[in-house]
Amino acid sequence: GRYWGWDPKETWALISICVYALILHLRFLGSQNWPFILASSSVLGFYSVLMTYFGVNYYLSGLHSYAAGDPLPIPTFLYFLVAIPFALVILAYFKRHLSLPKLV
Repeated sequence: GRYWGWDPKETWALISICVYALILHLRFLGSQNWPFILASSSVLGFYSVLMTYFGVNYYLSGLHSYAAGDPLPIPTFLYFLVAIPFALVILAYFKRHLSLPKLV
């Protein structure tokens, strides 16, 4: 075997671990807005796990024997499935930010 080969499956597994490590460390922030930040980053973590499983297995060409051949083209609806939750997070941030009273 080898230690690290930059295989897409290995790389996305590392990205998922790093994203969830970041989410776990965000718990210790003492910011006023930390529940929103934690919830928003959880959406990012969920999508990193989805990319690790579906994206690497079906839409990227890997180095494993079952991933042989050309990768499938990415369907257009997947772009919307990724963009809509991030747009909702941004809209929720601006709604929350604009509705809070300003402290002087």
